[in-house]
Formats: sequence, C-alpha cells, structure tokens
Amino acid sequence: MEAPWWKTAVGTGLGLLAIGLLAFYTCMDNSCMNQSDNFLLTNSGDRNNHAVSHRHARDLPQKKYTFRPSTLERDLDFNISGTDVIVFLHMQKTGGTSFGRQLVTNMDLERPCQCRRGQKRCQCYRPGTDRDIWLFSRFSTGWSCGLHADWTELKDCVPDMMDKKEKQPKKRRYFYITMLREPVARYLSEWRHVQRGATWKTSRHMCDGRMPSEKELPSCFDDNWVGVELDEFTGCPWNLANNRQTRMLADLSLVGCYNTSRVSQEQRNRILLGSAKTNLRRMAFFGLTEFQKKSQYMFERTFKLKFIEPFEQVNGTTAGRTPISEDKRRKVEELNALDIELYDYAKDLFLQRLERLKQSDPDYYDYVDEEVGNW
Repeated sequence: MEAPWWKTAVGTGLGLLAIGLLAFYTCMDNSCMNQSDNFLLTNSGDRNNHAVSHRHARDLPQKKYTFRPSTLERDLDFNISGTDVIVFLHMQKTGGTSFGRQLVTNMDLERPCQCRRGQKRCQCYRPGTDRDIWLFSRFSTGWSCGLHADWTELKDCVPDMMDKKEKQPKKRRYFYITMLREPVARYLSEWRHVQRGATWKTSRHMCDGRMPSEKELPSCFDDNWVGVELDEFTGCPWNLANNRQTRMLADLSLVGCYNTSRVSQEQRNRILLGSAKTNLRRMAFFGLTEFQKKSQYMFERTFKLKFIEPFEQVNGTTAGRTPISEDKRRKVEELNALDIELYDYAKDLFLQRLERLKQSDPDYYDYVDEEVGNW
C-alpha cells in the first residue's frame, strides 16, 4: 500500500528542513567551506596583458571559504577628526610591538603623535584638540585595560576608560584592529620569551566583571619560568600560550569565562573558535605578521591613512631558527589546533580582501611585492 500523499509531503518537508538547518549551522559564521573553487590573485592590469609572475602567486593557496561581499569590502569612513577611535588588540608574540610603534611614530598625519625620548607612551590627539584621543593602544594610552587585554576585556573596558581619559562621556565609534601570526612559530616564540624571563603575571584576565580564581586559572610557575624546556612548557595544561590567539579574540563570556566546568571541552572549543572567527571578521582590520607590506597596504586602504616609511619583512626570527623534533612539533600543533584553524581562516579572508582591494589598483604589486619571511 502506498503512503498517503500528505505523509510523503511531510516527510519531504522535514528532510528539507534538516538540510537547511545543517547548512545554517555550517555557514553561521558568515563563511562556508568551498573545496572545489580555485582562485589566483591577479591584478586588474591582467586585462591589459600585464601577467602576474610566479613570485607573486607563490603565497596564494586554494580558496577555502566563501565570504559575503560586505565582509570583503574594506571601505571604512574612519574620521580621525571626529569621534572615531582605533583600538589595537595586542596579542603576545604576533609582531604587535613593532606594529604598535608604527602607529605612533610612522603615520603621515595632520597632527602626528608626540613621542618624547625616554617615555613609553606618545600623545595621539586629534587635530585641533589637546584632549581627544584617536588611538587606544599600548604606546598611546598604555595598558589601560590591563596587560595584553583581550577582546573580552577591551569591549567592557574601553568606553569607560576613554571617558576617563577625555574627562567627559561621549558617544564614539570603535574600530578594532589586531595582528595574527602563524601559530606554531608564535608558540615557539612565546616559549623562548618565557624562557628568558617573561611572565605577564600582572595580566588581569577580567571577564564578566571579575578576575579568575586560582582554581579556575592555576599558574604553571611560581615567580618565573626562566630556563623552561619545551617539554615542560607544553606539559602544563593551564598554559595560556595554548591557542592564545583564539582565546584572546573570542568572547569568553559565552563559555563561562575561565570556569571550564560550564560546558564540555569539545563544546567550549567549538564556541570559542566560532566566536574568534566572528570577532576577527568584524574587526575593521587585521594583519598577518608573515605579510608585513601587504598588511601595511591593507591598513592604509582600509583607514585611508598613510605610513611614512614602508614596513620591512624580517627574514628570520628566534622561533624560525629554533630546531625541534617532529614529535615535539606535532605536540605543539595539537595544543594549538584551534589557532591553526583560526589562522587558516584568517589568511584566507586576508587574501580575499586583498584581492578585492587590488582589483581597483593596477600598481598593487609594485607597492606590496615581498618575500615571505621565515617566521
């Protein structure tokens, strides 16, 4: 006996609904995996027989994500003379110190930041005022929201802190920016930095109005971790170097902050990674340490601000010269699996935004051609 027509219709409808929900959750971060679509970044001059050489295409991987046009557009109406503020989220060992210095010492502005010898901070006031600030960063406002404050801390702190610094409440627009780095190199660089004595013990890790308890966030060391070997560094389960970029870009309130008993580890990882991707995508700008000149170009085109001197690509760092065994490298990769996926996402988005920008710039390669450093 054949099933009644209405049962067949209901079954078909439920099947389509399930497919739709699967597609929604797969693409809810505004990007979908696309395994078959290949792309080659070419400049608009190709239509005029300007071929792209192999060296220009060497760093262009297969496109993995599909983004909305609004996500790729980099045409912000940042107004340095108005009430707009650039907020720099500085993650450890991502080249943020160098980039932060560029912002205060290398900008071609109507009113450059005033930097005095011997002082760690510069005064970055808007044209025509000695109180209003256009840049919230380590080298302009200091660690006002805490040492290496993350996205969770900054979003809750910056508006009130700006009111205090300018001595008046004001409605402002905040343009968040950051730098990312290839995760294994970044992790090894942090290990070597800690090995030399860095601790960042004064970081507050504020979330939902409070600092984490010692039980929620135990320390891997007492006073410092000088001389720590890589095996010990990777062996501490509370090491904040693990997946640092994902954690610092995510909204930690979504997972109960540093209380890991709220949700399972698998669910926590999925939520953090999704949140980090969303926040990164919504930022006004992010650059990649491995692409200094391209990052400079992206920043300049995004904010319509110019740097005086071009960025330099360092050809090697301590992390790049650190030999480790394959087993240890795999361990580092396991501990930073979220960061590796986040960086893969970020690099793909970065290159697609670059492609969109250079379509209207025939001189693109003359401006940003560079060798990729051993980072």
